[in-house]
Amino acid sequence: MLNFLPSPLLFFISSVLLVLNTVLWSLLVCLGGLVKLLLPIKAVRINVTRVMNTFMWAWATWNGGILHLIAKVEWDVQGLESLHKNGWYLVISNHLSGFDIAAHTYVFRNHIPMLKFFLKKELLYVPLMGLGCWALDMPFMNRTSPEKLKKNPKLKGKDLATTRRSCEKFKDLPTSIINYVEGSRFTEDKRQRQKSPYKHLLKPKAGGIAFTLSAMGEQFDALLNVTVVYPDAPADILNGVMHGKVHKIIVRVEALPVPQVDSERYFSEPEYRVEFQRWLNGVWEQKDTQIDALLSGLPEDGKPKDSSYGSQLAS
Repeated sequence: MLNFLPSPLLFFISSVLLVLNTVLWSLLVCLGGLVKLLLPIKAVRINVTRVMNTFMWAWATWNGGILHLIAKVEWDVQGLESLHKNGWYLVISNHLSGFDIAAHTYVFRNHIPMLKFFLKKELLYVPLMGLGCWALDMPFMNRTSPEKLKKNPKLKGKDLATTRRSCEKFKDLPTSIINYVEGSRFTEDKRQRQKSPYKHLLKPKAGGIAFTLSAMGEQFDALLNVTVVYPDAPADILNGVMHGKVHKIIVRVEALPVPQVDSERYFSEPEYRVEFQRWLNGVWEQKDTQIDALLSGLPEDGKPKDSSYGSQLAS
């Protein structure tokens, strides 16, 4: 390990290694994307996707190796025991830093299928990045704004249908999709401006997760509620990691029943949306208490309150 070196030198080394790691695997993924474009055959697509997922696994593993090289990091992870790589999972998590993606992919890489992210459709046309994400079967979403829906009510439901079509490929291979429901990285300034009722979290947004569950909820085996904490990190977590100043990363994983969301009711009944938001707020309230205990070094509340989503809403 190189943690004895000055932090500016560690930053330089980690920056170079992370860029090389990302460029290498991104180019290989893009080559796989070209194969899928030129040979649009289902069997070819499935097998190439398996190879692309292996490339993403290698990227995540090498990221962990780089972190081990520049810093002596203790990974305190709990909740992976019941997971398996042949399952379908929807993952929700708090969001603290750009490093979260590397942390999540590294922690989960040997326990569930490689994580997928819902992306804006516009990113599909970004050179290299768009092809790479498409090759990895990242679903692209075209969200219609409320203003457009008012002008053209016929567009209602089109987004959901598009998302369902893009998720059809997930029936062929086990898949994990992650959603950062806060919609933004946590900062104290954002928390105060938002008047968040939580000490360590921003307000969760139910729309994205409800949209995902409406599109493919029946495919998921479990909803994974993930909490990540960097107890000794500076305010700029990513910068701290690259300077070798982060020495402990805590991850807690809780498998919850998959909420059943009736798409017609969710998008047409305000009361139904409020009830779903109330459920998500409850999950976030428990997460805030858990983070407080983790940061304070107090015993964690062993048994969470009932986090299941009321079955009466689907009845």
